[in-house]
Amino acid sequence: MSKRLIGNLPKVGIRPVIDGRERGVRESLESQVMELAKAAAEFIKENLRFPDGEPVECVIADTTIGGVAEAAMCAGKFQKEGVGVSLTVTPCWCYGTEVMDTDPLIPKAVWGFNGTERPGAVYLAAALAGYTQKGLPAFGIYGRDVQDSDDNSIPPDVKEKILRFTKAALAVAQMKGKSYLSVGYSSMGIAGSMVDNNFFQDYLGIRTEFVDSTEIIRRIEENIYDKEEFEKALEWTRQYCKEGEDPNKRDIQVDQKQKVHEWETVVKMAIIMRDMMIGNPKLAEMGFREEGLGRNAIVAGFQGQRQWTDYMPNGDFMEAILNSSFDWNGIREAFVVATENDSLNGVAMLFGHLVSNTAQMFSDVRTYWSPDAVKRVTGKALSGLARDGIIHLINSGSTTLDATGQQKDSSSKPAMKPFWEITEEDKEKCLNNTQWPQADREYFRGGGFSSLFKTEGEMPVTMSRVNLVKGLGPVLQIAEGWTVDIPEDIHEVLDQRTNPTWPTTWFVPRTNGKGAFEDVYSVMANWGANHGAISYGHIGADLITLASMLRIPVSMHNVDEGQIFRPSAWASFGAEKEGADYRACETYGPLYGIK
Repeated sequence: MSKRLIGNLPKVGIRPVIDGRERGVRESLESQVMELAKAAAEFIKENLRFPDGEPVECVIADTTIGGVAEAAMCAGKFQKEGVGVSLTVTPCWCYGTEVMDTDPLIPKAVWGFNGTERPGAVYLAAALAGYTQKGLPAFGIYGRDVQDSDDNSIPPDVKEKILRFTKAALAVAQMKGKSYLSVGYSSMGIAGSMVDNNFFQDYLGIRTEFVDSTEIIRRIEENIYDKEEFEKALEWTRQYCKEGEDPNKRDIQVDQKQKVHEWETVVKMAIIMRDMMIGNPKLAEMGFREEGLGRNAIVAGFQGQRQWTDYMPNGDFMEAILNSSFDWNGIREAFVVATENDSLNGVAMLFGHLVSNTAQMFSDVRTYWSPDAVKRVTGKALSGLARDGIIHLINSGSTTLDATGQQKDSSSKPAMKPFWEITEEDKEKCLNNTQWPQADREYFRGGGFSSLFKTEGEMPVTMSRVNLVKGLGPVLQIAEGWTVDIPEDIHEVLDQRTNPTWPTTWFVPRTNGKGAFEDVYSVMANWGANHGAISYGHIGADLITLASMLRIPVSMHNVDEGQIFRPSAWASFGAEKEGADYRACETYGPLYGIK
């Protein structure tokens, strides 16, 4: 199951464009232009991988492109090769509209080499003007410092922009044609779980697949799952998933026999949910070809509450294990599964997964604790990064176990790593630092087990969320910050006031004294929904670039202005960057929509 989804991974197309005048000009440039293309391709291949660990492949046009005919030849090759990202490179003047890439659905960028011998920068400006005039937003890449004509190195500022553009563009290409699997529908009146198929299709190119929750029950009762894998998974769960204390009142506690049954059920749920997302050839061998095909789902959501959890064990184990970078089959790419079928938080999780290659956290943005409130209820003062207040991120046990913070980076600091960097020791520490208490049966009448851990600090993280606004459409919120450690005695008091059987992350956003980021309280007060998706690392700039490709404006962020990278056309929509973002997104409309 290493190749989960139907369809080939998108490739990056490199377009070396050239001054088409022959008998001297073109001939003098051929080698330099093609070497620039090769340098860009090699840099991308060396530095980027897909979330499944596969290296990114680049395709270079067969010849340099000096006019319309060669542009068409390149487009034909790219279509045949499955190119989903277009990067044009040149050190010289070219005939702008004659050599451009005109596919409106492929994200595109132009790198105009900054050299004085030939006017690459002049071509870049002309090309970007042409793209803007034709309504084809393109990203302009131009190095700050002049290079010599025989210098094929890529300057650091150019590298940063190439990577930012390519990561976001590959995310766009990976989503196209895949599915959101909605198991059940609206959860407890949460608007985000009322899945908007028009949003998914028009903005993301993702189809929506709706399956009733009873399909899981049917597959359990009719044994439509791999029984050998179930036995393996159950044994692994008993060995590595430590059952915590039962927090329930004695009169609603269940006996051990019932708990064993619930463990068996939640393990089956995890296997079945995965099979529903990506299929399983073993089911076809068993005679269940339709079930074995899956739904080609790059992201999914599970309704859970209330009808399911009033009757059946909750989805916490299923979601937590799928969202983690490991299970009974070993270390592998994390899935993306949204709790309570909050599809909009699922989208934010998917964005984070595609640009960071790491597992994603799903949390309630539950409580802002001011320094004064902490002092009042605990008698203690917050300090360090937490000194100005903290936000309690907590949910009913469904977030990734990677979020324990037990994986370590090269400096032995807490991290959440791409699965191919995770060691067996990392995995076992994540599992050893997680308990699975019996679910609170007043919340979840059908029982189940919720994960329990406390995220280690200080990890750099980015919280994000997509919201739908009637009359406006989707908007993206971003808050970069850190997980923080607080003294155990403070944690115990604060944690007991919510639900001590759920995983806790103490989060501090980076504040700047302005607007939504005036202070920690302002971030909480301006957050647009009850949920947030949290990614490892400060990836806000990557998310901003991705959002601009999809024409989703960013309603709040704390990313340094110098890191913001959007299509060059955005500069024509006004001087204030965030207002210009809204106007540009409205003008161009959703990437796959009909405007």
